[in-house]
Order: sequence, then C-alpha cells, then structure tokens
Amino acid sequence: MEKQIWIAITFIAFLLSFTIVGIYSATQKQNTTTDYLLASRNVNPWLTALSAMATGQSGYLFIGVIGFTYKVGFSSIWIPVAWAIGDYIAWWLVFKRLRLVSQQTNSDTVSSFLGQENLEQKNQGRLITIISALIIIAFLGTYASAQLVAASKGLNAIFGWNYQLGVIIGAVIVVAYCFSGGIRASIWTDSVQAVLMIGSLWVLFIISLIACGGFGELWVKLNAIDPTLTNWIPANLPWGFFPYFLGWVVAGLGAVGQPHILVRAMAIDSADNIALARNIKFVCGQMNSATAFGIGLTARVLLPDLITSGDPELALPNLSIELLPAVLVGLMLAGLFSAAISTADSQILSCSAALSQDLVESAAQSYRKAKIATLVVTAIVLAIALGADNSVFGLVIFSWSVLACGLGPLLVLRVWQKPVSVPVAIIMMIIGIVVSMLWKLGLNLSSATYEVFPGMAAGFIVYGIANFLIQPKNFSKE
Repeated sequence: MEKQIWIAITFIAFLLSFTIVGIYSATQKQNTTTDYLLASRNVNPWLTALSAMATGQSGYLFIGVIGFTYKVGFSSIWIPVAWAIGDYIAWWLVFKRLRLVSQQTNSDTVSSFLGQENLEQKNQGRLITIISALIIIAFLGTYASAQLVAASKGLNAIFGWNYQLGVIIGAVIVVAYCFSGGIRASIWTDSVQAVLMIGSLWVLFIISLIACGGFGELWVKLNAIDPTLTNWIPANLPWGFFPYFLGWVVAGLGAVGQPHILVRAMAIDSADNIALARNIKFVCGQMNSATAFGIGLTARVLLPDLITSGDPELALPNLSIELLPAVLVGLMLAGLFSAAISTADSQILSCSAALSQDLVESAAQSYRKAKIATLVVTAIVLAIALGADNSVFGLVIFSWSVLACGLGPLLVLRVWQKPVSVPVAIIMMIIGIVVSMLWKLGLNLSSATYEVFPGMAAGFIVYGIANFLIQPKNFSKE
C-alpha cells in the first residue's frame, strides 16, 4: 500500500509539472483563432521537433509497440526502422513547402489547405474542405480514442482502476491542456513530455536488460522460450520481405496525412528551420524506438505469463512494478500517460479545428466557438474510447492508414501546387480510403504489405488518370 502511495505522489507531481507548463504557455497566447490553432506560426524548431516526436509516438509506442515486440520478438524491429525512413522522407520532401504554401494560402487548418477555397473560383473548394474535415473528425477522433485507452491501460495496470475511469481522467486532462493555450500549450507540454518519454524508457530498458543478464543472455533466454522470437525476418510473409518492408516505409510517409503532425510544420517559426526540426525528431524518435524494442524483448523474458494469462500491451507498466522502486514506477507511469495525452490533445485540437473552422462557417474565426468545438470533439472521442476495442496497436494502425490514404496524396499535390480539380480531389480521397479498407478488411492482405501503400498509390493513380487521359488540356481549378 505504501508503494502505491509513493507511485501516486510521483505520478501526480509530474502531471502537475505538465499542467504548470500548459498554464504558463497561456501567458504567451493571443485570443485569436490563428494563435489557438497554429501558435501564430512562431514555434521554435526544438519545440516543433520534440512535440512532433511525442505526438507521433504516443501511447502507441509505450503500449502498442512494446506489446507487439513482446509477442513477435526481434522481427518487430522492421516496423519502426521502415517507418522512420518514410517519416524522414515526408519531412524532407513535403514539410518545408507545407510551411511556405500554407502561409501563402492563409490556411490555418489542414482541411482549409486541402480545399484552398480562397484560391478556387466560386468557392468550389468548399466541398473538399467539408469532406476532408469529416474524414479528420471521424478517423483522427478514433486515433485520439486509442490514446485515451492507452492512458487508461497504464492506470489500470498500476492502480487497478477500471478502463472507463482512466479514459475519463485522460479526457479531462486533455480539455485542461487545450483550454489553457490551444496548440501552443499542446506543443509546450508535448516537448516536456518528450524529454520524460526519452528518460523513462532508457531507465526501464537499462534496468530490465541488467535483470536479464545482458544482451547475450537475453538472446539465449528468448530462444529458449520460443526460437521464432530470435528470428530477424517475420515468419509467413505472403509476398516475402521486400513488399512487407516497403509497406511500412510508405506507412511512415503517411505522416503527410496526419493533421496533428502537419500542424507542427505549419506552426514552426520559419520554413528554413524544418531541416533542423526533422533531424532532432529523427534522432530522438529512433532512441525511443530502440528502447521500446528492448523493453518489449526483456519483458518477454521477465514476464512470460503475460502471453497466456495477461495483456502483452501492459508489459511496460507491469515490468515497471516488477523492477523499479515506487518513485521510478511513478516516473514510468507519467511517461506512458503523458505520451498518450500529448497525442490526444493534439488530435482533439485538429478535430475541433475541422469542426469549428471548416464545417461550421459561422464559427470560423471565432475564438470562443473554437473552444466549444474542443469540448464537443472531446465528448465524441470519449464516447469512442469507452466503447472501443482495447487494442491500442490495432486502433492506431487502422486510423493512421485511413488518414494517410484519404488525405495524403491530395496534400502532397497541394504542397507542390499541382492543379487538382474539385471532382478529382474528392475521388482521390474516397478511392484512397476505400482501397485501404478493402485491402485490410476485404482482401486481408495487410500482412503482405501495409494498406497505406496501395491506398496512397490508388489516390495518385486517380490523379494520373485524370491528368493524362481524361483532362489532358483542361486539368485546372474549376
């Protein structure tokens, strides 16, 4: 009981420190929608990088990736490696121009950037804006619900609270962050949480590796449990390794369809600082991926019963309780919780922007209505989380793929200022989503290559057909 008290004290102390950062950020805010949604496009590159890393990795890393590694062993390494390659390419080819073009087009949200209504004749881009906003609210909202589930899993494992209570606590904290200073509060708190994520993962990885007897003993013990755990190549790949790996590279490239990450690039203080932010994010992100991978492997050795009588996605909190003193368990729980919340608040802000700025025209440029939209979206996300499947890995992978396929190809074309007619843009979004869902749910081919690959490819193919076959001369804004 005494240990539980010290865990709670440490956990609460870290949460209060994050809250103080969020409240302090409010001293820098301006009561405008641009400031609420993009922090007046004046965010330091270090803060951009750390917050993008935190919001991108999130509870998915602490819960989903560690749980997946626990189940499959060494072969899980290719997902974070391939993902990082694709993500780096996205930041290299797209994000600098996104910062420039979004300001040139006066776009404060991802949907308004995709619609570019101010550039379309007779406001025809409005339909693109509406459809993309609906996609964002539906699927980014599902993504955010996965973060609340991840946060609640940590509270359940350590304090024994039921999932519903943990989800509700997470939602309340998200609203507090969002209301304190909009995207600025989100970015500032995300950056502090990113440092905590890095530190907490390293602490648990080193201690758990020592408990296993070092790298050599870890390998021997994993091989004794199940020889497939030490295979570097995943088993039973329908089309072989290369299509599998390529699918996850394109998954990383799917960052171009994730509004909560895109707004970081739109909010940075200068397009010239994108390269610095990209490199910082890459290094920090790879450190986190490496330690999460290691924790998943050591947990399989130290907590073998989770595979049959528990939840592998609870490997991190259970391992923390097993190995760490109370204060460090509180640190790990705060790291897990903050990773989840740092993503959820960013996603809810992106959804509320889609609702207040893009769907409801009368609410556009209204600071008060933007906050009301945040409450509405949080309620929707809370409802999804309370009724959702408890697999964080599954929820995140599904939502990421739909957003990447639905929004990614059109965003790339907008960034490179290629002409796209309204009908073609809409067909690109719909076909991308349909193909990704069909690939996963209908054809069941996600194990061969991740559905982002065929889904995004389908969007670009639609554009290519329209450009070269249907409208070779008049392919322009209508």
